Amino acid sequence: MRLKNGALSTIFFFPAGIFMLVFLVYPIFLLIRDSFYKIDIINPSLREFVGFANYTNSLTSERFLKALWNTVVYIGVAVGFEFILGLILALLLSNAFKGSQFIRTLLLSPLMLAPLVTGIIWKFMLNDQFGIINWGLYKLGILSDPHQILWLSDSRFALYSTIIADIWLTTPFIMLVLLAGIKGIPISLYESAEMDGANKWHKFRYITFPSLIPVATVALLIRIIDAARTFDIVWVLTQGGPGFSSELLSTYMYKTLTRYGEVGQSSAMAVIFIIILLVLSSFFITKMWSPRRRHS
Repeated sequence: MRLKNGALSTIFFFPAGIFMLVFLVYPIFLLIRDSFYKIDIINPSLREFVGFANYTNSLTSERFLKALWNTVVYIGVAVGFEFILGLILALLLSNAFKGSQFIRTLLLSPLMLAPLVTGIIWKFMLNDQFGIINWGLYKLGILSDPHQILWLSDSRFALYSTIIADIWLTTPFIMLVLLAGIKGIPISLYESAEMDGANKWHKFRYITFPSLIPVATVALLIRIIDAARTFDIVWVLTQGGPGFSSELLSTYMYKTLTRYGEVGQSSAMAVIFIIILLVLSSFFITKMWSPRRRHS
């Protein structure tokens, strides 16, 4: 019976295994292979083995390091604000009140949009000539001139402008995941806490937040990886400019391949990028779950 179940499991896994082999393992193998060569983009058959030169050039390139730093800032600020806002909204919506269903639907509406569409929307909203953001700040008296802030063409604001668009797009995802986690917490825990005289802060600190750690771990890990590979929003809004002020690793790799034709160099940067994501994911999961293992 066990043999039969094992054979049946293998049969069901076989299509997924073939899919992963063709669309994941094989492309990664080609990526790693190409990273050790200097390749002519016009005629890919013309290639020269250069060893680790592409990796050395990437890790010593000021532009690559700038793009790496921008990516770190992008992930930290975007995911940090998304988690805080998502948690606040999830806590507010976890208590049913009049109009809560409508507000929840309204808040989830950005999830229906593609990142490309979101980028186009925010490009108009952040336009320094006719954008609604500057106009609203001017009407509120925050700005003395409706054209005062050049959101997308000033190197001081360009990166943070793309982050604002990302926060608006993906905060609903964090909110939805955390809201589902809150709904899954047994009510009996709160009832017992109330009988012991716990207030709202105590219930949040000792019941809600610890119970949300597994859900939050998954949500944050997904968002960190997703934010790290962000391309559409940044490309539509700034294309990495002005200069290199808002350039992420994703946009820099794209330019290196399509504009400069450096296949091997872009492959090396992609491999470095994958390694960083794997290390970051492993570290994040270990740090988030180790306290729970010690207390269990």
